[in-house]
Amino acid sequence: MSTKTTTRIALITGGSRGLGRNAAIKLAEAGTDIVLTYRSQRAEAEAVIAEIAKLGRRAVALPLDVGVAASFGAFAEALRAELDKTWQRASFDYLLNNAGMGIHASFAETTEAQFDELMNAHLKGPFFLTQKLLPLIADGGRILNVSSGLARFSLPGYAAYATMKGGVEVLTRYMAKELGARGISVNTLAPGAIETDFGGGAVRDNAQLNAAIASQTALGRVGLPDDIGGVIAALLSPGTAWINAQRIEASGGTLI
Repeated sequence: MSTKTTTRIALITGGSRGLGRNAAIKLAEAGTDIVLTYRSQRAEAEAVIAEIAKLGRRAVALPLDVGVAASFGAFAEALRAELDKTWQRASFDYLLNNAGMGIHASFAETTEAQFDELMNAHLKGPFFLTQKLLPLIADGGRILNVSSGLARFSLPGYAAYATMKGGVEVLTRYMAKELGARGISVNTLAPGAIETDFGGGAVRDNAQLNAAIASQTALGRVGLPDDIGGVIAALLSPGTAWINAQRIEASGGTLI
């Protein structure tokens, strides 16, 4: 498969809201067409598509639950059909493994069901979804896996979530090693605390938590979605292909 085309296409899982939505807009502003996935909120996905259309880029939305690996084969076929229909192409260029959810629970109180839910969405999902999509990723393409600052520093209540993200960071290096022959670079982006509805919107809505994190951040505040969307667009820009197998943290300098 060749990437000799003027149009770049990015697939963003969980692209209908939060950081995924912001990344979709920022990438579209940079000239990239978008395939975004959503789990249940079709209306939110359509709103992002409409916004991207105003930027002069093409975008489509496909349903996907990254926590259900058995659905990945059907998703890959749906994506293949959409690429052919919308772009007359058999491949896309960038994969952003972004979708997931947050569960706040102490180590002592985390249930097996919570652990499995996090593992399926944050570790098993990116592993087997990327595996299933390999035939559709263009040679010379990029994969960006979203981790978390919590894989480096530790805050009570995130033991299971951060464990999955630590696994993602190891997985990134192995992907980079094994996909290098195809010219595909693979990196990890680890956002710090961001004001979104993630995890019930705690960072955004809990003033005490927000202030506590801001006080431990060199730039003196918690992050905003634009802070991360811009980083994603930069890491998937034409000039950054030589960055490979790296963990890039975008946290404003938290707990340094």
